[in-house]
Amino acid sequence: MDTSANPIRPTIDIDIFSDVVCPWCYIGKRRFENGLAQIDEDLGVDFNVRYHAYQLDPDAAPGVATPVAEGYAKKFGGPEKAAEILAHVTTTAAEDGIEFNMDKALRANTLLAHRLIWLAGLPDSPVAQAVMKERLMQAYFTDGQHIGNPDVLAACAIELGFARDDVESFLSSDQGVAEVRAEIEDARDNGITAVPTYVFNREWSVPGAQDASTFEKVLRNIAANMLKPATD
Repeated sequence: MDTSANPIRPTIDIDIFSDVVCPWCYIGKRRFENGLAQIDEDLGVDFNVRYHAYQLDPDAAPGVATPVAEGYAKKFGGPEKAAEILAHVTTTAAEDGIEFNMDKALRANTLLAHRLIWLAGLPDSPVAQAVMKERLMQAYFTDGQHIGNPDVLAACAIELGFARDDVESFLSSDQGVAEVRAEIEDARDNGITAVPTYVFNREWSVPGAQDASTFEKVLRNIAANMLKPATD
């Protein structure tokens, strides 16, 4: 490739809108990462992945946790339908190497968790956003922890490398609240009504937990298009 005509290496910005308590967001995260990992050669571009907040239940009471089965029963028409849905996502997650223990999962307001993910996206963070997102989803889906509880969130962040005083001070402040709410509003303003949604270069969006091969194909196509020489 002649770099003289294109001295700046292009970057594909990938904005992922998702919620910590969304099963398809966790499954989609794993599939997206597997799709990216399947690209074992240099495509001539860099990837800049950022996670953005979305709340499936923004009206959930802060600090209150309820069994996920109860919430699904209310939303989807009773315990039998809820059990069917939860069994389906559990089986699907297992096929992607993720352990769901929905019998002990606790639904909670996710604003605090999203603030922690936002914090992990700052330049001086000791851990990548994707790692923080993974840990919080594991806490919810696998460990049955209350991810609306500041102590639980702080423990997860400390485990990943944040200083205890720093993360506890952050969670007890209002830092990141405006930024997270702006992300949620940005999703709404751009017509995102379901998650996960993957937005590439603020131009193209791919909804849902697509297969890893689909994500790989999308990334390859966008990279190829970005490297095409400009035409008059």
